[in-house]
Amino acid sequence: MPGNAPRYASGMGRRNTILIIGGGTAGWLTAAYLAKALGPSIRITLLESPEIGIIGVGEGTFPTIRETLRFLGIDEGVFVRGAAATFKQGVRFTDWLEPAGAGRHASYFHPFEPPFSTEDTSLVPYWLLRDDAARPAFAEAVTIQNRVAEARRGPKQPGEGDFAGPLNYAYHFDAVRLSQVLADRARQLGVDHRTGRVTDVVLTAAGRIDHVETEHGALTADLFIDCTGFRAELIGRALGSPFGSVAPYLFADRAISCKVPYERPDAPIESYTIATAHEAGWIWDIGLASARGVGCVYSSRYMDDDRASAILAAHVGAGVGDLALRNLSFSAGYREQPWIGNCVAVGLAGGFLEPLESTGVVMIEAAVGMIAELFPHQGPIDLPARRFNALMTARYAAIVNFLKLHYCLSRRPEPFWRDNADPSSIPPALQELLEQWQFRPPSRFDFQLDVESFAFFNYQYILYGMGFRTDLSGGENDFPDVAAAQRLFERVKSYGERAILELPSHRALVEQFARSASSDR
Repeated sequence: MPGNAPRYASGMGRRNTILIIGGGTAGWLTAAYLAKALGPSIRITLLESPEIGIIGVGEGTFPTIRETLRFLGIDEGVFVRGAAATFKQGVRFTDWLEPAGAGRHASYFHPFEPPFSTEDTSLVPYWLLRDDAARPAFAEAVTIQNRVAEARRGPKQPGEGDFAGPLNYAYHFDAVRLSQVLADRARQLGVDHRTGRVTDVVLTAAGRIDHVETEHGALTADLFIDCTGFRAELIGRALGSPFGSVAPYLFADRAISCKVPYERPDAPIESYTIATAHEAGWIWDIGLASARGVGCVYSSRYMDDDRASAILAAHVGAGVGDLALRNLSFSAGYREQPWIGNCVAVGLAGGFLEPLESTGVVMIEAAVGMIAELFPHQGPIDLPARRFNALMTARYAAIVNFLKLHYCLSRRPEPFWRDNADPSSIPPALQELLEQWQFRPPSRFDFQLDVESFAFFNYQYILYGMGFRTDLSGGENDFPDVAAAQRLFERVKSYGERAILELPSHRALVEQFARSASSDR
């Protein structure tokens, strides 16, 4: 039998070995999570090529990452310091509805906190029934997080415990340094780390992976996990899993990114992603501890690379010529069968849509969680494949709808945006929901929780931030608690003002976490 990671088998068909090909966030998160979830009886090896770099100069996450890190047993302070992480409370979208004009930039906020409500009263219908000209922006009216984030406050106090606090939050992080944090934890949990390059993938007569050839010899396993990024060396090149493009719905296929140093060490740090629309895409701008991660996302059908570079330079300002730029090309879509036989793809090998709303890490979390739950400790290793494939493809399709919602409501005049608003470029499922949402707000019953990464209120923030009109006037009498709702609106405003006074600045919070982690060493 080839390989120096031996396959263990018993009469009961017990499965004991997992081989992960590829490092980065996908590989090391998968390794650490499965080592913790499955225990020491499962031998996990990760093969990483030192020649292949990690994509990303600064990335974001969704609040699910906190529970993932907690499960892995990673101290929040160690994570913040090790990954150069900062706190993320949502996304501010600028110029998405209309282009900037006369120095004016219209924006809206997508917070992580759900709209404030009581057992008896939801604020959403009462906001919809208020006069357009007199009411505040949706996120400002229904949650305190809008005010807290705009004031550059952190979402918690330093002493409130790991991954806990009064406001929901995620993180921004340096992708290279996050991989190092996850790798350290994976090795602590017993993962065998090897370096080398895959030179061949050898299949059995039945079309499964028998072993992989590397420059240092052959490796085999019961389950192979493909974390080789866009190359998809196992699931794509060797096993030929079809790649389903969603380019008719999501047009972006390029990005140029860089790191921008702060002008001074004590510069304020934004606690949200800034997403600024341009003529054929958008720019991300996130605050890390010592620099900003900035990237220009665009569609090559509507803009060439030189124009994208010029837009990035204009956003960054003077000195862009001295910055190291990274170019990324991608195809928006996902594998129709991310699990075939004894091989399953996680991360970019399984699919990628675009950087908007930080769905890349979310999909890694979803995949490894399912692998751990569905893992067959006995019997055929591919028993969960059909279920896994159905859930993952449905989750990707749901995210396509959510991302498209950001684009299709725009009133910008450029061809990129007009084509995004064309009904023929809107997925039918989203079109049907938009028709219903003309007469009622998004509800939890619109979505299947097992395949959704975003809640119904996430859709509400995008809809109403983009000026979508839900007409409740015909049922105004169904919402008689106007006085109670008004008191809640006033309470949200009051709580927000008090939170600004009580919460630390975002930079102060990050630095306190970094000092705490350093003193613990």
